[in-house]
Amino acid sequence: MREMATAHTCVFGLGWGDEGKGKVVDLLSTRFDVVVRFNGGANAGHTVWVGEEKFALHLLPTGALHADVSAVIGPGVVVDPTKLVEEIDGLAARGIDVGDRLKISDRAHLVMPYHKLEDQLAEACASVPKKIGTTARGIGPCYADKALRTSAVRFSDVLHSQDFRERITTLTKDRIRTLQARFGEDIELDCVNAADAVMAACDRLKCRICDTTEFLHSAMDDGQSVLFEAANGTLLDINHGTYPYVTSSNTGPHGIGPGAGVPSHSAERLIGVTKAYTTRVGAGPFVSELHDEIGDQIRKQGNEFGTTTGRPRRCGWFDAVATRYTAKLTGATDVAMMHLDTLANFEQVGICVGYEYAGKTSSTFHAHSDILEQSKPVIEFVPGWQDCIRKIRRFEDLPSEARNYVSRVESLVGVPVTLIGVGPERSQTIVRGALEQFVQIPEATTT
Repeated sequence: MREMATAHTCVFGLGWGDEGKGKVVDLLSTRFDVVVRFNGGANAGHTVWVGEEKFALHLLPTGALHADVSAVIGPGVVVDPTKLVEEIDGLAARGIDVGDRLKISDRAHLVMPYHKLEDQLAEACASVPKKIGTTARGIGPCYADKALRTSAVRFSDVLHSQDFRERITTLTKDRIRTLQARFGEDIELDCVNAADAVMAACDRLKCRICDTTEFLHSAMDDGQSVLFEAANGTLLDINHGTYPYVTSSNTGPHGIGPGAGVPSHSAERLIGVTKAYTTRVGAGPFVSELHDEIGDQIRKQGNEFGTTTGRPRRCGWFDAVATRYTAKLTGATDVAMMHLDTLANFEQVGICVGYEYAGKTSSTFHAHSDILEQSKPVIEFVPGWQDCIRKIRRFEDLPSEARNYVSRVESLVGVPVTLIGVGPERSQTIVRGALEQFVQIPEATTT
């Protein structure tokens, strides 16, 4: 238990993912006893820089990087067991042993090899307007089986089903027949090898499978502090995002209840993460997207390529309409703004303050993707700054133009910006306001 009690906290994305949640969770993890992933799967990618060493985590909670923090994968996560083992082994090879700190919910569902195959085939066969831009990691098909129930596989089956191997072999054969009928007779998947791979991974993970819901309730009753780590971003939420160009889970703090097994209101501090500009990977509406050399410059300066897929991210000016929508939807108490340093050396910086559609200007984030696709951004420009700000650690020391930009974003979104990223390292962070007594920024590890 930490020396100073810390309010349970949730870190989540205010955009379409890739906002920098991994860095924020990593900075906060030392103040918490337990870090919990509660949604998504290996389609998520949280990047953390420790000095010049880069860690890219897809299934493991970011808290796993800290030796005295328990890392929990909750029941709302869909887990590819082979990928999880690879990730555990990858950290071990770099001197980080998750040991018995990692706990996997026995209620979590398994992403099977046929889920990934189905995901790949469905995306490949979809016509261009219907392509979702999926990562093809099997997330959607796994969540679909979860809803169908009879074709789903959970980690509790690993522990308690006597015929587990026989069942997954049968499910694989049945799914191959379905895929052959849907996509063509040449679809193949070696059922024996697929079952062997799943069984081998599950054998490695058995010792970490438990009732994480009970674990979390006990930890919280004992006064331990919990950090809830969301995957993806709120604009990808299955209910509230840019449907159908979304993921298959609840991606904000409203997902804590179903995804972690504790009441969502357990988290008192809600930190929504955004970039100082806006990015998106995959298909779907993006009103403030830049299709010019400025967008290319942002992509280059921000190294905007997907952690999970490596795909170049679409880049645009900060979308205050979308961010205000997700901030209100989630009840964000704080905004963490990442990549402020990326906007250095622009003469002027744009902010999308409204959407123009059918001759009318609105500040409403519309539910229908076609309307968003056809909307034009109303851009407000503010003066840029020419100085590199990566060595600055106090808000007051930022160029006045950068301070004014942050203040304008605060006024438009309606939530204070209390944490600012000015570089990829842990140390390259500015803390202000309510978080000053809450977050401890480490010293720089590189020159």
